[in-house]
Amino acid sequence: MKASKVHASNSVESWLVSAGRDGQPGSPLNVPLVPASNFVRGGQRAYTRNDGAPGWEALEEIVGGLEGGSSLAFASGMAGIAAIFDLLSVGSVVVLPDDCYQGVAALAFDGQKRGRWKIHPLGVTDTASWLKACEQADLIWLESPSNPLLTVGDLDIICAAPRKPGAILCVDNTFATPLNQRPLDLGADVSVQSVTKFIGGHSDLLSGVVTARNPALLAALKRSRDLGGATPGTLETFLAVRGVRTLALRLQRSQESAMILAEHLSDHPNVTLARYPGLPSHPTHEAASRQLKGYGTIISFDVRGDAQVADAVCTGVRLIQHATSLGAVESTIERRACIPGQEHLPPTLLRLSVGIENVQDIWADLDQSLRAS
Repeated sequence: MKASKVHASNSVESWLVSAGRDGQPGSPLNVPLVPASNFVRGGQRAYTRNDGAPGWEALEEIVGGLEGGSSLAFASGMAGIAAIFDLLSVGSVVVLPDDCYQGVAALAFDGQKRGRWKIHPLGVTDTASWLKACEQADLIWLESPSNPLLTVGDLDIICAAPRKPGAILCVDNTFATPLNQRPLDLGADVSVQSVTKFIGGHSDLLSGVVTARNPALLAALKRSRDLGGATPGTLETFLAVRGVRTLALRLQRSQESAMILAEHLSDHPNVTLARYPGLPSHPTHEAASRQLKGYGTIISFDVRGDAQVADAVCTGVRLIQHATSLGAVESTIERRACIPGQEHLPPTLLRLSVGIENVQDIWADLDQSLRAS
């Protein structure tokens, strides 16, 4: 856990490249791997689980600067999310979007079944209900753009609203990334990044980062992490630091391609609906244009036909990878299966994560698979 100096004098691109380095004469240019679980007594560290490692601190410094707070690295995004839920007392009230990451939905509803808390799903765009919930709930969980329908909520209004004393307002900022959106600046208490996705960017690690401004809240999350053993791996944080250096370049390239692909998909005869916040036809395009610096790299769309046709599109691609997850250099596609609490998702829904390949090559591959299915 390391406090970060937010990039004030330099651009975000320069911060990504320069932050987290030692900078002392003779020191390694990159933060080295330190594969040690314990250290000789008398220094700043004794045991890694409690005292951290250089690679963790570099990642925390970089992401903290991007998000505008102090960060804490976890073994995965879900590990960080679980630590936030772990802070809740029995009987707490949790509000979350009816369209949100499946892992969060599963965690929330499993906890409700065990009597840990009570869940109240809300529509992403039902701002009036979110404002009312802020006065009553113990945890306000927001995700914008949402996963997988890419709905953009009124974060600027909800995050600034009065809250129940002691309540935590958290935003899963993974889809937007800190380059497109900074929830803490809007008034959120916590921002979450699945480092596995855009931060790492190469489909080669599992990690997560939680960022907050309140030292007491961050200390409580650290205690939960330490006691629960949800600490990040040394190799994973090394890879994440290396990956985040190119985040700005990767995001720019993928966003440009995503806009082109979304326009093509919206006109395709075998697509019934294309969802992308950058499209003027998107229901929350205005909110996206108001709040986001970029529209992101994720597109979701419904194919004409049934679930079998949707599966055939996924297996018919050649350049695009039929795989889960998102935010990496390669484009990936998958059908979003429904879980309890997400029965509203159509069985023909596909989620496309746009990588950095040539956009015409991506489109040619996607088009041939759509037409062949």
